[in-house]
Amino acid sequence: MKLYLKTIGYSFLLILILILILTISHYFNLINHNLLDIGKLLILIITLLLGAFQIGRQTNQKGWLAGLKFGMTIIFLFLFFNIIFKFNFSWKLILYYTLILISSTLGSMFGISFKKKKT
Repeated sequence: MKLYLKTIGYSFLLILILILILTISHYFNLINHNLLDIGKLLILIITLLLGAFQIGRQTNQKGWLAGLKFGMTIIFLFLFFNIIFKFNFSWKLILYYTLILISSTLGSMFGISFKKKKT
């Protein structure tokens, strides 16, 4: 559990920093609104893929299962924030959560494949 919390913390920190940089560049008209939306989605997917990769490298169980646990934890956190801030539930949100689940599962599967072998 400690591994998951540590990785989630690092992932959220990296997401916040990268989205802050992206938003500041949008504020100064360096990028347009469409590129901002695509960039935020790509930042989330790549960051969760890297976080799940790290979990996959350090786990001893099946990679897809570790990735599903990581992805479901992230989804529950996002759902919690959606309930607190009273966002509307839509089909785009389901697609967003599906992308989170797929990227975390794939990242963990890749991570367990690149695991250092004990000799």
